[in-house]
Amino acid sequence: MINVGIIGFGIVGSGTARVLLENKEVIQRRAGFAINLKRIADLDITTDRGFPVPDGVLTTDVNTVFNDPEIQIVVELIGGIRPAKDFILKAIQNGKHVVTANKALLATEGTEIFQAARKAGVEVGFEASVAGAIPIIKVMKEGLVANRIKAIYGIINGTSNYILTKMTDEDVEFADALKEAQKLGYAEADPTFDIEGIDTAHKLTILATLAYGIPLSYSSVHIEGISKISAQDIAFATEFGYKVKLLAITKETNGDIELRVHPTMLPKDYLIAKVDGPFNAIYVEGDATGSTMYYGRGAGSIPTGSAVASDIVDIARNIQKNSVGRVPTIPEFTGEARIRKIDDIVSRYYFRFSALDKPGVLSKISGILGKYNISITSVIQKGRRIGEAVPLVVLTHEAKEKDVRQAIAEIDTLQVVTGPTCMIRVEGKEET
Repeated sequence: MINVGIIGFGIVGSGTARVLLENKEVIQRRAGFAINLKRIADLDITTDRGFPVPDGVLTTDVNTVFNDPEIQIVVELIGGIRPAKDFILKAIQNGKHVVTANKALLATEGTEIFQAARKAGVEVGFEASVAGAIPIIKVMKEGLVANRIKAIYGIINGTSNYILTKMTDEDVEFADALKEAQKLGYAEADPTFDIEGIDTAHKLTILATLAYGIPLSYSSVHIEGISKISAQDIAFATEFGYKVKLLAITKETNGDIELRVHPTMLPKDYLIAKVDGPFNAIYVEGDATGSTMYYGRGAGSIPTGSAVASDIVDIARNIQKNSVGRVPTIPEFTGEARIRKIDDIVSRYYFRFSALDKPGVLSKISGILGKYNISITSVIQKGRRIGEAVPLVVLTHEAKEKDVRQAIAEIDTLQVVTGPTCMIRVEGKEET
């Protein structure tokens, strides 16, 4: 029997406890031994979580988890940086293995935690930190271990995906879709981390480290959110045959690693573009496997609790078989990562200009684009209001980001352009 202590009895903590208690016999039959939930520490142990907890398990004293010599695995589920980091390091110092769902902590402070665990000879499980119930961490560490990873594209924030889906399906603006997401519980009262791409960037940081053996590089991720995407842009994307998704992208090109999170237009017939609502999906391209995709619920009490439980069982098996460290927590770093700056990436682009409806405007704009080596593939101009501002929409061939930024800056100074240009990057194979 392996004894477990949980710190944090909120949404994920209660989901984990419920899975461990209600599926105890299933886990024992499949693992070959029992997982015993010995302690749950939280400041609030009186609120009903909707399922019974055995007597003597709940406590408000977190030290009873650290100091109990029978507890072998400590599960940190309080979130945030402090005191979560202190709790994890204390557990490691006491010789206990750790499981966490804390992607923000791992992305920003994970190097210290992993080094401490390696030094202490204990394991850190973090399956639940990326994409909830989707076992993408195990896939990266074990299933694709023989592959050179060429690229990863991920829809890994359900809140943003729900909002963009609602905007697409119901032709509503961002603010209205956000209110609906909050009403349904998909978005927090303060949704900043979700809608501005920060949560997605935390998860991308972890995936890139597993894929390329680079140090955790959250500070190097280029991050853009979805709050500036309009229903108009969604409609134009649809007309071009695309859908807009908040995409996490990491890929290797000539030894450089791209790390970027931003709204992206994808061909609507791509499988990942069809992932809607609060669901997550991760597309991974390996040199041996080719394209693979992993789909499921990226959040929620029970789905995330299932992912936490899988880490607990994995570590417990290693304890039982005296094989701790059998699968490295993260790869050995291969040296300093060469992170490609956003100015150096090459992509296709969607531009929406707010331009006066008068002769010669398109030629002025296309002339500046040509000056910066940006070639146009398609143009849409909606409506005719002579002398008034109308949307002028352009799709381009591949261009360098630095050139694009310079071109937009110059175009936005034109007297015939009445507002800032909207730019969305386009991924997927270009039609020939």
